[in-house]
Amino acid sequence: MGAVLKHVEYIFPDRAYTNDDLSKKFPDYDFSKFDTKVGIKKRYWVSENETALDLAEKACLKLFQYFDKNDVDFIIYCTQSPEYILPTTACILQQRLGLNTSVGAFDFNLGCSGYIYGLSMAKGLVETKQAKNVLLVTAETYSKYLHSDDKSNRGIFGDAATATLVSFDEEKNNIQNFLFGTDGLGYDKLIIKNGAAKNKIETNSEVKEYGSGNKYTDNELYMDGPEIFNFTSAVIPKFTLNLLEKNNLEMEDCNLFIFHQANQFMLDFLRKKIKAPKERFYIDLEDGGNTVSCTIPIALKRWSDAYSGEFPVKNITLVGFGVGLSWGGTVISVDRKL
Repeated sequence: MGAVLKHVEYIFPDRAYTNDDLSKKFPDYDFSKFDTKVGIKKRYWVSENETALDLAEKACLKLFQYFDKNDVDFIIYCTQSPEYILPTTACILQQRLGLNTSVGAFDFNLGCSGYIYGLSMAKGLVETKQAKNVLLVTAETYSKYLHSDDKSNRGIFGDAATATLVSFDEEKNNIQNFLFGTDGLGYDKLIIKNGAAKNKIETNSEVKEYGSGNKYTDNELYMDGPEIFNFTSAVIPKFTLNLLEKNNLEMEDCNLFIFHQANQFMLDFLRKKIKAPKERFYIDLEDGGNTVSCTIPIALKRWSDAYSGEFPVKNITLVGFGVGLSWGGTVISVDRKL
């Protein structure tokens, strides 16, 4: 008896941007490394009038093709691209989807570890019998936060939304133990400084440079890529082994590893550090790029769609890490195609 991950859907915006498209805009910048080292060939960005909530609604409607929306009794909405400072976007999503007014709904602000945290909260709601069917939504439009001349981050980040149904089951409990980590000392390694309570948006914010001529202002997203890599390489391998230990598993017990899809170079490094077999370490970056809190559910859904073996598949290790600095992990099993 417990929580079961029943179904996952995802959506991208209509507009796709290839590395060739970016090369035309930035002819002096070598985007070939995004094919090879970073592993991204295409990313999708919303139009000017499209928001993360618009994507979230579409992802949920895809999921409702398979499940009755009237059975949903709680919405958990993970985003760093809220519709407004307030109210919570989850309330607006409830109205757009036409869900019962008896549902609970809240947002939480986490990035690359967000899906793991969302699964944990969904599991808690289900197993304490506060809800039977939790709609876990992730939605991000980082493209709205990028400077027009930030070549590196424009190559990395894409927009997307996902919808996951976590339900109570009388017999099964397919979401196992969680482990988390936080280091607020690194809060400024991936940050948008202006626009919230501490610093207002600046009309004429100073243009700054980093890396190979990338530009940003404090109104826009800044990422210290080398420091994010240093944090990940120092923390995540040991964390993953601790997560397996908490779930009484050895490396050979795990049938699949799905980490936050940050970039291929980082993922290859992590796979080698934990000594995971290449055929059991899923990488899914080519079509979509780094979609922040959406990468793990998108990868999980794509793996499920492509999987030709037998179900159930047990001991799938999920690990998210990034902005915050924040990280988390769990182990799940999948009974059928998601």
